[in-house]
Amino acid sequence: MYKVLKRLLDVIGSMMGIILYLPIFIIISICIKLTSRGPILFSQTRLGENAKPFRFYKFRTMYVPNDRIYDQEFVKNLIDGKYGKIGENPTDKLKHDPRVTPFGRLLRVTSLDELPQLLNVLKGDLSLVGPRPPLPYEYDNYQEWHKERLSIKPGITGLWQVTGRSSTTFDEMVKLDIEYAKKQSLILDIKILIKTMYMVISGKGAY
Repeated sequence: MYKVLKRLLDVIGSMMGIILYLPIFIIISICIKLTSRGPILFSQTRLGENAKPFRFYKFRTMYVPNDRIYDQEFVKNLIDGKYGKIGENPTDKLKHDPRVTPFGRLLRVTSLDELPQLLNVLKGDLSLVGPRPPLPYEYDNYQEWHKERLSIKPGITGLWQVTGRSSTTFDEMVKLDIEYAKKQSLILDIKILIKTMYMVISGKGAY
């Protein structure tokens, strides 16, 4: 019954979000085209429930073209615990990434770059609440116990985002995702969604 109600919440929530934010979708799309060259949407392969690949959408926040090798090195070192807390290392963190456009930085701080993921929720690739979907090269660097976070459908927001976000280590993030997978309920989902609204408004932990 929980899965049925969760999917119902996802469909209704994503449809309402798309309708409500449609004017913002249009404004952001125009601003992206006026401030930098390249497509409006950025898409990439992510891994969903049981590591099933799908196309993941966001508003483009970086200049085109850009070097993604740095991302892979950063993620590998993060998983290996070389940076401590996510976003903590002053040299290697992506907080002041020069590849990000000025308007893209605004989108990231406000989390508006993630609005197109409502389309992923409507399609059924994502849920509103769940672990963040990893990239294939991120998954390749996982320890076996890390993979347990993909035992359920990933989401736009989750327990990690409203608990620690950039102030946690990678292992702590995974433990929060696994904790959510074991305790998930409709009430918990609603609590996380309400807390996420506060996090988005305050910009806490975002970069």
